[in-house]
Parts: sequence; C-alpha cells; structure tokens
Amino acid sequence: MLHLALEHRLRDAVAAVLPDAGAANLLVRPCPDPRFGDYQTNALMALAKERKMNPRQLATQVLENLDVRDWCEKVEIAGAGFLNFRLKTSALELTLAAAVRGEHLFFQKAAQPHTIVIDFSSPNVAKPMHVGHIRSTILGECLARTLRLLGHRVITDNHIGDWGTQFGKLLVGWKRFLNRAALETDAICEMERLYKAVNAACEADATVLEQARQELVKLQAGDVENLALWREMIALSQHQFDTVYGRLGVKFDFTFGESFYNPRLKAVVQDLVAKGIARESEGALVVFFDDVPALKNHPAIIQKSDGAANYATTDLATLAYRLETWQPHEIVYVTDGRQQLHFQQIFAAFRKWQSAIGNRQSAIPKLAHVWFGSILGEDGKPFKTRSGETVKLADLLDEAEERALKVVTEKNPDLPEAERQAIARVVGLGAVKYADLLPNRQSDYVFSWDKMLALNGNTAPYLQYAYTRIQSIFRKGNVGQASRLSPSEGNGKSETGATPVLQVPEEIALAKHLLNFGLTLEAVGEEYRPNFLCNYLYELAGHFTCFYENCPVLKAEEPQRGSRLALCELTARVLKQGLEALGIETLEQM
Repeated sequence: MLHLALEHRLRDAVAAVLPDAGAANLLVRPCPDPRFGDYQTNALMALAKERKMNPRQLATQVLENLDVRDWCEKVEIAGAGFLNFRLKTSALELTLAAAVRGEHLFFQKAAQPHTIVIDFSSPNVAKPMHVGHIRSTILGECLARTLRLLGHRVITDNHIGDWGTQFGKLLVGWKRFLNRAALETDAICEMERLYKAVNAACEADATVLEQARQELVKLQAGDVENLALWREMIALSQHQFDTVYGRLGVKFDFTFGESFYNPRLKAVVQDLVAKGIARESEGALVVFFDDVPALKNHPAIIQKSDGAANYATTDLATLAYRLETWQPHEIVYVTDGRQQLHFQQIFAAFRKWQSAIGNRQSAIPKLAHVWFGSILGEDGKPFKTRSGETVKLADLLDEAEERALKVVTEKNPDLPEAERQAIARVVGLGAVKYADLLPNRQSDYVFSWDKMLALNGNTAPYLQYAYTRIQSIFRKGNVGQASRLSPSEGNGKSETGATPVLQVPEEIALAKHLLNFGLTLEAVGEEYRPNFLCNYLYELAGHFTCFYENCPVLKAEEPQRGSRLALCELTARVLKQGLEALGIETLEQM
C-alpha cells in the first residue's frame, strides 16, 4: 500500500537525520483536507519537541533525505512542521492495477499477527435474549471479523451467565410449578415465567426464599437431581442462543459459562491473599488500589463476608485461564458502559496479581473494555415495547424482516414471494446491524425503523443497493464478475482484464478513496470503532455515484470502457468486503 511505502521512506529519511529516533510513531495518514494533499505526517513535530529543535528546520532536513519521487509530486512543508504528500496519478494507477490482478484489495495482513480473545454477547441462561444483547453481539462479531481479515488469530468466547442465585429460584419453580407442555412449546418463555413467579413468591414469603437458597446450596454441592435440571436449563437456553446467533451469522469458538470457572475460584482467592493482593476488610476479602488514583476509593471485593465468590472472582479466574490457555496478546471485553468501573477494577487487580506472580509487564496481555451506550426509543427513553416491557431480540429480528418485506414488495411487487422474503431477510437484518454499528459506540442512539430501512442516506440498504447497482452494470454489459466471489475466498482476479487509467477528477477521487480501505480497517481494529468503516463505505458509495453520473461506463470507447469497468469492480469488491466485515450480507439484485 502506498501509505506504507511512504512511511518506510520517511523512516529512512528520519534515521539519516536522527539515528536514535524511534520509528514506531512515524505514521503517514490521509490528509484531513484534500486541498493540502492526499497524505500527511505530523510526527516530526513531536520528534522536534522531544529534542527541543525547531520543527520546520527538522522537517527541512528530513525532506532533504526523503525520496518519494516514484509516488508523489513535490512534498510540501506546512504549518509548524507537517509534511504533505500529493500522489501522482501514475502511482494510483499502478496500485489499482495490482488490485485488479488480485494481488491485494487495498489492505495487507498483519506482519506480526496477534492472538486476540474477544468476550462478547454473554446472555443469561433461562432468560430470553433481549435488545440489550444486540450491541455487544453485533459489535463483538464485527471486531472479530475485522481483526481476522487483518490476519490476526481471533478467539471468540461467549461467557454466558449459567451460575448464581437465580438458579435456586428456578429450581424451586421447576419442581413446583413447571408446565411441561409449555416447556416443550417455548422453553425460554416457560423458564422466564417460573423465575418471575418464584421471585414474586420470595418477596411475599420468606420460607420460599429459604427454599430457593437450599436448592442453590444443593446445586453447588453437586446434588444429582439439581445438576441434571440445571444442565437441562442450559441445553434449552443454548438452543435459543444458537437460533438467534444463526440468524445474525454469529459464531463463537468457545462458550465457557461462569460455571466453567467454579473449580478455580477458591485457588484464585487463596493466591491473591497469599501474595498480599487481597486482604480482610469487615469480614470480606478485598483488593485495594492505593496506587491507582482513579480507583483509590473503589476497592474490589473478591470474596463476600459469607465466603461466597462474586463476579470479580469469576472474572479474575477467567483472565487467568485465558492467559494460561491461549497466551493472548490482547483480551477484549464488549459490554455496556455501566460496567466501566468493574472492568477498571478487574484489570488493575489482574495486573497487580500477575506482577506478584513474577510475570513481566510485557507478558501481561493488553486488556480492553470496549463499552457502548444505550439504545433509546424515539421518545428518548430506553427502547421498550409499547407495553413497557424489554424488547426480545427474536421479536426485533422478526419485525426487521417483516418491515423490510413491505419495502421490497412496494419496490418490486412482481418478484416471487420466496425471492422477496430472501431479500427482506438480508435487508432487514443488515439494517438493524448497521444502525447499531454506525454511531460512535459510546453514544446512545435512537432506534428508528424508518431511518434504518431507508434506501437513501447512511444506511445498510443504501450500501447494499449501491453494490447491486454495480452488479447491474456488469449484467447490462455482459461482463464476467469476479466481484461475485466471496471476499473470504481471496481477493480474486479481475475478469474485466483491464488496467485502470485515471483521466478525470471523479475517477481520481474514487481511486484515492479505495486506497484508504486498509487504513480504515486498521483503525477499526486498533480503536474498536466500526463506525469508521460504516462512514468509509458510505463515502465510497458517494464517490462511486459521482463517478458513475459523470463518467459513462458501458457507452465509453475502449480502452476507457475497460478501465472504468475495472473501477466499478474494485468498488464492488471493497463494498462487499467492507460489509462482510460489518457482518452484513450483500445481494446480486434488490
């Protein structure tokens, strides 16, 4: 990629002037304002500041040693020491030609792949998956897809809630109130009914609460009957999870619930105490963070005063297991913003623990909490059903497909029903996913069916339609379509057989935007922000529209016709690959 080639030459030039300068931060990135160039670096200003040098003087010295004539017009120094690069059209054409030959699709695999564990979704057993699970599930899946695309080894783990006090109540309900016929019809609904009934009974009658406690004690002690019932609850719940994940196209490498770590909890607590990480406080065992200013007044309880473990204990055991088993470079947790303090505590406690064990700081994986905001209704309040209940995820997906079917039917009433339903599934589910990934993940967003299903604006249907429009060009021109290959099968070789020649501004603008696909993917992976990719694809579709409206394709004479068909194909392949990274399917026709 051209930005990597520019970085390589920049590092050589800086080394000639400052041999001791580190190369890690010598980055070249797209210029925020295209009037000043295509790429830019501000790294020389930081280097100059470190050495108390004049930044423009340093930039001048670096520029004297910088040879990028193969790719750029004259490099310009701007402001306090920026270097601005403007690409030659010939360099653009060579990069596009390599993409046409299938050598790349404007991104490269990581030179040093990392092992990255992503913990996301995490529904609770015996409860329906609801709208609150959608952000974690879709965001986590997108990050996994993007990081795998960039060549990393990604391990996805669904840390389901399959242990805890709720099972005592469920066991009471199962033994006293179970409707077996209802369980066979809708297991999740029946288990939810049992839990609500017993929970209400516990609030009204202390003897029922004691019965629930006794059932939980028996379960934790390994009672054969209670263990069998608990396993049945998990199996029935997993069936629901698998159905929803199947619809969303989400797969996990592992599903290790909270119960998986129970045998490790006692040893974790003992080790934390033995190494002086945890100490007794009011009967509980607590980790204090006197050396972490932000957490100084927020100690973490790892064993309650009654001797019971809690989420913190389980999460520390989980981290230790992942480190021992997979030796990851990075562990990512995708949850809502309400858990920020919890993960700050867990990460700080884990680092203290690992340091006490003797692990070097470099051996401790990067720990990231990727948190997100809430989904709001159009009234600005948390998104609920009309009756005020939590929206079930399966119901939400059903409604997405039903609403999309109405849109498809209005647009193409003559299509066979099966075909309209197939299109509606892809459009409806894609619309929900994209609406969730488009905002800054740390912001709340308003759930609006009308906006997310619109065929114009920054929506999935708009991007899916942009892809199908390019496919229609190939059908009309009777041209083979390598762009119909699944991106996961490889970059593919163009069947247009043409090398792009860029002659007009719209062609050049489209080509330059294609070049930034890899940088966008890298930014998504580094900052855990899929909205970067959403906005990139939306801008790509806009560049293509401008190109198509101003540059005749099928009516052009050769070699211009072949050149523009190649640009169409590369755009389609990037759209398809980008949407696939978001977890969104494409269609050949809509």
